[in-house]
Amino acid sequence: MSESPDDSTDGLAQELDGRGLGPAALASVGSVALALYYYYVRGDKQRGQFVGLWPATILGLAVYLKLDEVLRLLRRADD
Repeated sequence: MSESPDDSTDGLAQELDGRGLGPAALASVGSVALALYYYYVRGDKQRGQFVGLWPATILGLAVYLKLDEVLRLLRRADD
């Protein structure tokens, strides 16, 4: 008996479930805190703005890597 698409999707969701974006989210929050520190505490507005751009880059890279992992798992499920 072959698996329905819903069964393979449920298995994929369970396989990816506990991993999340933990390190990337933590790095992004740290980057925001560092940007606020540079901007308001140190008064270095240019550096604060530069560091403030890092969270979007970090999260974008994490999402790309997660989507690549999902694609590999879907391809492996099709075989």
